[in-house]
Amino acid sequence: MSIEDDAVEVRTQGWRTLAALHGLVETELERALQAAVLLSAVEYTVLDALSRQQGWHMRMQQLARATALSPSATTRLVNRLEDRNLLTRILCADDRRGIYTELTAQGADLLAQAQPIYNEALERALSDASALPELAPLVDALPGLLPTPQPA
Repeated sequence: MSIEDDAVEVRTQGWRTLAALHGLVETELERALQAAVLLSAVEYTVLDALSRQQGWHMRMQQLARATALSPSATTRLVNRLEDRNLLTRILCADDRRGIYTELTAQGADLLAQAQPIYNEALERALSDASALPELAPLVDALPGLLPTPQPA
């Protein structure tokens, strides 16, 4: 095996480890959110992303990036959440092709109920993952991945 082959194997193993951690966390989030507030993990992500806009809305493309979904999957997800009155779509005033998405009051209320459940499930999943030797180093590295605040 060459050095180049070793580098590929290291990256591949790193990706597998990351995927394993993601799967463990997502499974726990999904279970907890579905049981308590009838939301999927990706639905929670949409509501959370919209809530962080502080009075602004998001374009569908931005929402697709925030959820790591394809444009068509994002549209289907937004349709479901809109049918539940958790968000609404708004046509862009200066670009008729543009569609924004905004959290409704009902969506904000459900998000407020879901946040502590999400936080507890995330903490539980990361705690469980840190007990696994193959995942513990990745869990330990998570705090170092946060961006450093820039001085104002």
